[in-house]
Amino acid sequence: MLLRSGAGRLTDLGSPMLSLADLEPMVAAGDIDTVIVAFADMQGRLAGKRVSGRDFVDEVAAHGAECCSYLLAVDVDMNTVAGYAMSSWDTGYGDMVMLPDLNTLRLVPWLPGTALVMADLGLRDGSAVAAAPRSILRHQLDRLSQQGLAANVATELEFAVFDETYRQAWASGYRGLTPASDYNIDYAILASSRMEPLLRDIRLGMQGAGLHCEAIKGECNRGQQEIGFRYDDALVTCDNHAIYKNGAKEIADQHGKSLTFMAKYDEREGNSCHIHLSLRAAGGDGSAVFADSSRPHGMSSTFGSFLAGGLATMRELTLFYAPNINSYKRFADGSFAPTALSWGLDNRTCAVRVVGRDHNIRMECRVPGGDVNPYLAVAALIAGGMHGIEQQLELPEPCNGNAYEAAGMERLPVTLAEAAALFEKSAVARQAFGDGVVAHYLNNARVELAAFNAAVTDWERIRGFERL
Repeated sequence: MLLRSGAGRLTDLGSPMLSLADLEPMVAAGDIDTVIVAFADMQGRLAGKRVSGRDFVDEVAAHGAECCSYLLAVDVDMNTVAGYAMSSWDTGYGDMVMLPDLNTLRLVPWLPGTALVMADLGLRDGSAVAAAPRSILRHQLDRLSQQGLAANVATELEFAVFDETYRQAWASGYRGLTPASDYNIDYAILASSRMEPLLRDIRLGMQGAGLHCEAIKGECNRGQQEIGFRYDDALVTCDNHAIYKNGAKEIADQHGKSLTFMAKYDEREGNSCHIHLSLRAAGGDGSAVFADSSRPHGMSSTFGSFLAGGLATMRELTLFYAPNINSYKRFADGSFAPTALSWGLDNRTCAVRVVGRDHNIRMECRVPGGDVNPYLAVAALIAGGMHGIEQQLELPEPCNGNAYEAAGMERLPVTLAEAAALFEKSAVARQAFGDGVVAHYLNNARVELAAFNAAVTDWERIRGFERL
């Protein structure tokens, strides 16, 4: 592939994924002058720092780079808030270390002369930061590995495009924005073509950053699109998800547009993030663990127990699937977002849809929205599934009709407060993630709830300014 350096030269750099040995001559030649060392914060956003290419090669690649521990102990606005054990005024807001995972080192084609590497977070004593989303997922993947299993994952992120820049949107209070299309454009080619210059640059940019783009399609809401990427190892997919989400916004900004992944931007269809997951045998031939053609629906007994565990724990782990107040406004009957804790064969009314066949058979969790932190959601899916396998849970019969109207089914939590209360009481969450992680993310939910409950909204002014 070709990369434009800071000096404007076009250089053929081959694969977008780099080794340290690949990077060193690029830095020496001036083709790469900046390396972004990043990690995903509690909201799944990239945080970190830009370091010089020379300093990365000489020091940071081997020893890491420091950052303040408060980056995992703030609200969405980056305000320091009370209640976190790992970081506070009482602890002095010390540092943690970003330790580059060199397996993730890659080019960033949309930023001149730039490479990026994802990092794990560590403490000065060498231990991992347990509350870091990447650490949480790694722990669940280790549990799978101990059982001789590995997870393949793909995430399907939807977003809505607007004709205003991010700074214009901010200045307007995000009111009166112009969607990039005027009507339902689900699978529409013509209306989506209007956005193609932006969408093409996002696709090509992601391919140039090592992601395998499969397809793009219009969605139901105005300006709404979905770009699909090929499945991969669970950790690789979650890293790619975080890089894509950040990069798509940066590329939109370069086009003078903005886009949002928030779960429910308006009263129309929300932005989903369906998560596809399957298990395979770790090492060896990597055979498909979920497939068994001799059993009903081609589902192995392991798949049945895993899926049963996911459904049995879905209410109590919803905080990791739907982490924000806005997330719960997406759960509406007849909206293609789930409300009932059900599963079905190719049934889009259910919380979990089983798709594919033979070695491609997999579960599609339809609960998360575009605002999800992928590391936490995938960790929750694995934790729930492992609970099902360990307890040998039996899978109920599939829902063959409209799950929105099915009687006798449990429902997803309808507010962040309800989800947080269920998470706090969850023995599965505490066993899988640890009391410290549970406390950390409960505090995050409480901070958001307190901020929302103190806010006066436009809805309240419209309802009450004159008429109440």
